[in-house]
Amino acid sequence: MVTKARDCTPASSKCLSALKALLAGYHSRGCAIRLWDGTVWEAEPGDATKFTIVLKHADALCKMVAPPRDLALAEAYVRDDFDIEGDIEAALALGEHLYALPWNTKALWGLFWQLGPLSLLRLRHTRDNGPVLKGKLHSQDRDRQAVTSHYDLSNDFFSLWLDRRMAYSCAYFLSPSDDLDRAQERKLDYLCRKLRLMQGERLLDIGCGWGGLIMHAARHYGVDALGLTLSKPQAELANERIRQSGLGRSCRVELCDYRDLSTRNAFDKILSVGMYEHVGASALPNYFEQIWRLLRPGGAFLNQGIAIRNACRPDRFIDRYVFPDGELLPIGPLLSMAERSGFEVRDVESLREHYAMTLRHWLRRLEGGHDEARQIVDEKTYRVFRLYLSAFAARFQSGLFDLYQTLLLKSDGGASGLPLTRDDWYRRGAREQESLASV
Repeated sequence: MVTKARDCTPASSKCLSALKALLAGYHSRGCAIRLWDGTVWEAEPGDATKFTIVLKHADALCKMVAPPRDLALAEAYVRDDFDIEGDIEAALALGEHLYALPWNTKALWGLFWQLGPLSLLRLRHTRDNGPVLKGKLHSQDRDRQAVTSHYDLSNDFFSLWLDRRMAYSCAYFLSPSDDLDRAQERKLDYLCRKLRLMQGERLLDIGCGWGGLIMHAARHYGVDALGLTLSKPQAELANERIRQSGLGRSCRVELCDYRDLSTRNAFDKILSVGMYEHVGASALPNYFEQIWRLLRPGGAFLNQGIAIRNACRPDRFIDRYVFPDGELLPIGPLLSMAERSGFEVRDVESLREHYAMTLRHWLRRLEGGHDEARQIVDEKTYRVFRLYLSAFAARFQSGLFDLYQTLLLKSDGGASGLPLTRDDWYRRGAREQESLASV
């Protein structure tokens, strides 16, 4: 049902006609649309409104569907040509519908010309500028630019919607009702137990973020832990938190590229959580080979990262605005590269549903802190992150994305040193009970 504003203009009437043509065959699933003059196209009768698309001006629809539609639609949202009120993840289905329309530029122009006529300029995509990276792809200098464009944004901004330890990776839930702090604490301990950390061992965390994992490992497992990051703000805050926690003798964070570490067999255990995605497919063989060199014989490496289905299409918006130069691969090629470097694959576990839940926690926190976020970053940045978190949640939910923890072993003459079962991974001993009680 359409409720028109009292001063409904010819432009809004034409826009409604164009919307009906574009959305023919789309099942609303609780979608409502509100135009700039107050005209509302309500959800289907009996269908509760899950989200409302708000067009901010007469040219908004043109901006949303201009070729290339995937990038234009996302950037129109970021520019505030339109807004999404309510469940943004549910609204992504509408975006998929618009993206999949089998219309070329000529067909779109024909639709809008009949309803206008409108200037062809309104159907031209106006591209915003994402991070501009210089240098050879996946060189150390360019990788540093790519990583810092995201992680240097603002410690205060990330702390607004991450858990209190600022773990920027998939949490581990026993129940959907778990709060984020408890699920992230459990994830940290699960990683440590998978590596079977022991007192006095040397641990390396590649891409350590704000240091939550190495602090947990040092405090509860007695290891000597080193974390690496390319983000100066991350390193500064991590080392300050380490100092305040009294862990300065057992863990530290350095501003260092993992490729610059040269000491062979220096670490008993190595972790990489949410970092491989920045490495790039062409550089992954060197990634595994370098970690192999740094790990002592008999040591273990746990790699946690996102993998995709072969059929998953590239996302130019994410590539441009969120994780520039990032590359995702299916799990098969990743395991093959690890094996070619000499690693033995001992365990692969999918935590896909866990990441969907984690992203929804982050999204709710971000949306709940919108006003505070706007005091730290601009509206465009807020919208980029709101769109990215919701899109990733939907992809993990659908199975287009997966999240794998892969345990790799640098065997020592064939001896693994591992127990015969996984019992110690899942046993909630006194250490974990004490840790969770402190949350």
